[in-house]
Amino acid sequence: MKFSAFIIAAAAGSASAFAPAPIKARTVLSAATLEAPPAEVKEPVEEPADASMEVEQDFPVAENFVKDSERIIPGRYNDKENSIAIPFLPRPTALDGSHAGDFGFDPLGLSEKLDFYAMQESEVRHARLAMLAAVGWPMSELLAPSWMLQHGCAPSVLNGANPLAALSIIGFLGAAGFFELKTSLRQSSSTPMGKIHSKDMGAVWKYGVPGDYNWDPLDLYSSCGDDFKGRKGLRDVELSHGRVAMLGITYFAFWESLTGHPIVENNMLFHPNALFPLLVAGCTAWSQIYEVGPLNEYPIEIKYANEGEMKLKRVQNGIKDTVGQISESAAESKKSLDELDSKYGIYEAPKKFSEAVRSTYKYW
Repeated sequence: MKFSAFIIAAAAGSASAFAPAPIKARTVLSAATLEAPPAEVKEPVEEPADASMEVEQDFPVAENFVKDSERIIPGRYNDKENSIAIPFLPRPTALDGSHAGDFGFDPLGLSEKLDFYAMQESEVRHARLAMLAAVGWPMSELLAPSWMLQHGCAPSVLNGANPLAALSIIGFLGAAGFFELKTSLRQSSSTPMGKIHSKDMGAVWKYGVPGDYNWDPLDLYSSCGDDFKGRKGLRDVELSHGRVAMLGITYFAFWESLTGHPIVENNMLFHPNALFPLLVAGCTAWSQIYEVGPLNEYPIEIKYANEGEMKLKRVQNGIKDTVGQISESAAESKKSLDELDSKYGIYEAPKKFSEAVRSTYKYW
């Protein structure tokens, strides 16, 4: 019995000797950086029995931890002194390339004076409304009955509106204002799309993405890539189209106000014609050969695109070969006609026929 008790005591002693001492302080990695946090002051702990063994510290990772390579990092344009959109103006400090649609265009310095997030939200809403209006305006003039239009033009502030159209516009603006009131101070971080945006934009700011209403019924948001780059790329596309639509709808309104004629009247975009397809084909061909240089470099140059010079030479050689073939074919046809003329005088036949007709009806 004494011997067996000695064995049990020795085993228990050796197990306790090799067990690591309890750690009194734990350090948690921050979700905003990949770097290890600064060392914290730990309470003195009892050294393990075996001094050669190191104590492995536990660093639990927070649930919202995101790698820098998987999210948008601020300061993309910090090394650029001038604006990309307007190279001769300095770059606004708030426009550092972190957000979609940021090309450094802010000649009035509004991003430095007003709430940056509110302006982005406002731009997204105006862009979406303008894209709808750019389609709805001409469609109404093409399809709507005349009693809904104002002298053939779409009802607007500048064109005027009949009572029914005016009530419809007032009702729509009231509904839009109510929607604006209910959603202007919304929190989207709890929605599925909001959580994705929180990870994408976590290193930039806490507000997520402007214009996020968690609405994507066709699942198009990941069509450019299901990562932060693809999502930002699609937001770039949306804002670019929206800005063009805002310019377009402004042009519609001023044109109709100045001329008094509908925008669809005598417009090649809304009536079958050959000019518009030819312009599109020419623009497409030009873009295959040439490209505009970087807008942030002065001077802005037009240079050959990738393999553009080779494509241009191929087109020139093709035109030269085609012209040569046509010339050769025309020469052969002329030779054949000359041979027929030498036999049958075909060149003189029309002249003789004309003289015969004149002589026949000379006295009528």
